[in-house]
Amino acid sequence: MSGPAYDVDELRRNEFPWAVRGESIYLNNAATGPMPMRARAARAAFEALRDEPFRISYEQQFGALHRARALCARLIGAEASEIALMVNTSYGLNLAARALGLRAGDVVLTFDREFPANVYPWMAVPGVRVVRLPCLDTLPDEEAMLRTLDEPGVRVVTVSWVQFSTGYRVDLARLGRECRARGIRLVVDAIQGVGAHPIDVGAADIDLLACGGQKWMLSPWGTGFLYVRPELVRALEPVDIGWLSMRGSDDFSTLTEYDLTFRDDARRFEVGTLPAQAFATMAASVELLLELGIDRVAAHIASLTQRLVDWVASREDVRLITPADASRRAGIICVAPADTAAAARRLQDAGVAFAVREGVIRLAPHCFNTAEEIERVVSELGD
Repeated sequence: MSGPAYDVDELRRNEFPWAVRGESIYLNNAATGPMPMRARAARAAFEALRDEPFRISYEQQFGALHRARALCARLIGAEASEIALMVNTSYGLNLAARALGLRAGDVVLTFDREFPANVYPWMAVPGVRVVRLPCLDTLPDEEAMLRTLDEPGVRVVTVSWVQFSTGYRVDLARLGRECRARGIRLVVDAIQGVGAHPIDVGAADIDLLACGGQKWMLSPWGTGFLYVRPELVRALEPVDIGWLSMRGSDDFSTLTEYDLTFRDDARRFEVGTLPAQAFATMAASVELLLELGIDRVAAHIASLTQRLVDWVASREDVRLITPADASRRAGIICVAPADTAAAARRLQDAGVAFAVREGVIRLAPHCFNTAEEIERVVSELGD
């Protein structure tokens, strides 16, 4: 992490005024992230144009999509040509499951306790065997994964970068390197990490990465993206065919020439008209994260989550589910009090927004949360 920290109080005043007013201690970013004021303004402005479409130009509508691709690319160390806009993580994972050319008998490796969006699409591929590797005390067993890569028939590894119910962060660079050495495709569900922690998809040897925008990217429902490794962009055949996926679709005066030639970039995987107003909103949120600096955002989150980790270490009546090792987590901290239901009621009564997942309390602070808010949460949990 480099550079000075940003001014959290200024960020709250300018972008999250409800937090300044004390309307919520919002620690539920792993479910749905709030949108900053600039994103809300961008949404209102674009919706006004959409309401009266004679005011919006072709350049404005499609320019919003181009801008969203470029900003998402910056967020993960990619190029805009490697980004296809998607309406959720699931669509990107379904595309990966169907476009990779899996055949009967092929093996897809994943961890047990994965979020269902990264399991069902692979289970639905005819004849493919999905192997879910057992966890070690609820956490992914990466060593077992690495050993299993050499088993016959392994074609794909698909994992969540950050696990939704434990906060465990996979070492993608190590896993990607080992997959690449064996010609195994690495597919990543990144929705619980992008926006909270830096990632370089090239350095991690990731083949496809799917991410929804509604959580740590502070973006609307119905937004997201798919990253496709450059050499795979033209090697993979789109499974759903859209008219805007074609190279000639930019010229609306020649659409009925029906040239079935896909675009050369990742837009070949986009299907139909996208909600430009939602992606204009997402672009504003991503721009804020990039202005703050993802490394600085991650450092701020780490300071907040470390306080929670330290507090659990001081207690005998609370169990830490998330790894204590900071290199193995991003923004999610999961804790198991002696009485989860009672602890959850206290947090709710105190105006804390959080989640209960798989029987434990999940806390997920973001760029706008403060140390004072974490102390309030610790106080309520400690009763």
